[in-house]
Amino acid sequence: MKFLSRSWLIGMAFGLMCSAVLAQANWPARPIKLVVPYGPGSSPDVIARIISEKLATRLGQPVIIDNRVGAGGNTGTGAVAKAAGDGYTFVISTNGPLVYNTVLYKKLSYDPFTELRPVILAGGQSNVCAVRSDTGINTLTDLVNAMRSKPGQFNFSSTGIGSLSQLGVELLKVKTDTFAVHIPYVSSPLAIMAVLQGDVQFACVPAVAVLPQVKAGKMRALAVSTAKRSQFLPDVPTMKEAGFTGIENVAWMAVMAPATTPSDIVQRVNQEINAILAMPDVKEKLYGQYMEPIGGTESELKSFMLQELRVMSPVIKRTGVTID
Repeated sequence: MKFLSRSWLIGMAFGLMCSAVLAQANWPARPIKLVVPYGPGSSPDVIARIISEKLATRLGQPVIIDNRVGAGGNTGTGAVAKAAGDGYTFVISTNGPLVYNTVLYKKLSYDPFTELRPVILAGGQSNVCAVRSDTGINTLTDLVNAMRSKPGQFNFSSTGIGSLSQLGVELLKVKTDTFAVHIPYVSSPLAIMAVLQGDVQFACVPAVAVLPQVKAGKMRALAVSTAKRSQFLPDVPTMKEAGFTGIENVAWMAVMAPATTPSDIVQRVNQEINAILAMPDVKEKLYGQYMEPIGGTESELKSFMLQELRVMSPVIKRTGVTID
């Protein structure tokens, strides 16, 4: 009986292994779900829809967008972290739910570093630091000097607590030893409106919200947050070019899968999305939203996320802000 039981178990294990291999070989055999932890029209939603249309054609199966909004992106991101790793569920998430919220939240229901596996860094947007045009502030140095000479008189708006539009400024404050009060809003248009109305003195928010006001002459762009100049604002310096080093950051969007997703499936999705991001019509659509395609390998995304954690953890802790 022991011999028969052992043989039976070995046979069962072999059968299950063969079934798994066969399932992967036939992947995808049904529609794939791409969770977006933000609402329709958000930057992750836009890039998800651009990619999913091409991905569906290349894989021969529909790619369904599932908007799961809540808890600053944690709801949708966490749902995928707990999902089955069968290759049919992915998420396109951002800085906060994938890195910053591990420090910001006292209790996070998932661990993005152990329960999710990187697929690809899809794209990003530079934040643009800007002021109202009539302030007399023409450069980032002017802004820093003004904050130093008038402590307590400067406020800045953001797209929410723990967002890059807050933490990017907090990093600037650390590097320049300056002070400004954070006023959070629920969207970048509202953050920009606060600047235009004089409720706050400046903001560092995604280019898509700033550029229309800059073009209209209502706001002045002082610097972009990325390491290289933005193609959308070629005359605006980077933080480093403006005289301030170590402040590079980008509002990024990454595709992730449940940690148990088979490597061959993850590699296939990585290859397909890399190819999609290189397509001229896809680039044109992303550029139309002031986004830039990135791409790369799984390991590069993992290293990038760990670097983000190293840089931003002390910044988040310095703010003293925590969320239950």
